[in-house]
Amino acid sequence: MKLLGIDTSNYTTSASFYDTDKNSIITAGKLLPVKKGELGLRQSDAVFHHTRQLPEVIRSVFMQANDIPDAVGVSVRPRNADGSYMPCFLCGEGLADSISAIYGIPVYKTSHQTGHILAALYSANRLDLTGTRFIAFHVSGGTTDCLLCEPDEEEIIKITEIGGSLDLKAGQAVDRVGLMLGLDFPCGKQLEELASRCTESFRVRPVLKNGSCCLSGLENQCRTMLENGASHEAAAMYCLEYIYASVREMTGYAMKIHGQLPVVFAGGVMSDRIIRNKLEKDMESYFAEPAFSCDNAAGTAVFAALKGSCK
Repeated sequence: MKLLGIDTSNYTTSASFYDTDKNSIITAGKLLPVKKGELGLRQSDAVFHHTRQLPEVIRSVFMQANDIPDAVGVSVRPRNADGSYMPCFLCGEGLADSISAIYGIPVYKTSHQTGHILAALYSANRLDLTGTRFIAFHVSGGTTDCLLCEPDEEEIIKITEIGGSLDLKAGQAVDRVGLMLGLDFPCGKQLEELASRCTESFRVRPVLKNGSCCLSGLENQCRTMLENGASHEAAAMYCLEYIYASVREMTGYAMKIHGQLPVVFAGGVMSDRIIRNKLEKDMESYFAEPAFSCDNAAGTAVFAALKGSCK
């Protein structure tokens, strides 16, 4: 099967082409432009930029694939939950419906969160986990979620929240600390590079309440460090250490409730190598490679393949 995937998140315009015979995915994406010093976009601006960028991204994928898809997969909401809605996903949904009508092929609609998890499973060569129970983390600018995933005929994976962030999300913390350090939004890669030059170590005590973390104090802690003479490298490392420690403790809480299960990490924050290296030493864990961890459409193409194989 040949599957086209589309995702129009609040960060990236992306498309993918999945060839199941070759088990290969071609991806193309373009970040939404954000003015220097700002923390993201209004939804009206995101919709405008997706509308401008989608033709370029789709053209790139079709030129590389040089083929016609058998079906389309697209993210149409942040989560598969009542009331989950963001206007930016209408851009991808509208294009997917149009391609479906033009080629006479089915369109399969899912959530951005499901797409992230399926992209991580594909990248880790563990799509077999869709047939069993596992724990997934979706850690990005809009989420810091610890999730129980179970097989589901309709949604492929049924997602139930175990815990999350009670205030600031991990990606927001990374970007706020990054801007404090003079970095450009989105700040993840630059913050990781800065932290990698730190020679200090920190003992971090994350705040958890019933399996959910609190990250709102992290920004103030990093600011206080800088005011007390700490280096930018040290503040960057402390930020990443705090997020790692929070995820580790949330995982421990989840396993106390649901038992020892495989853990899959998805979302842009989990592409950070410093956090990944630490978590891999702690537990049986699977990570998407960076290209499949940040916002991308690979998971929506995989979703279409799995839905198509059920027909």
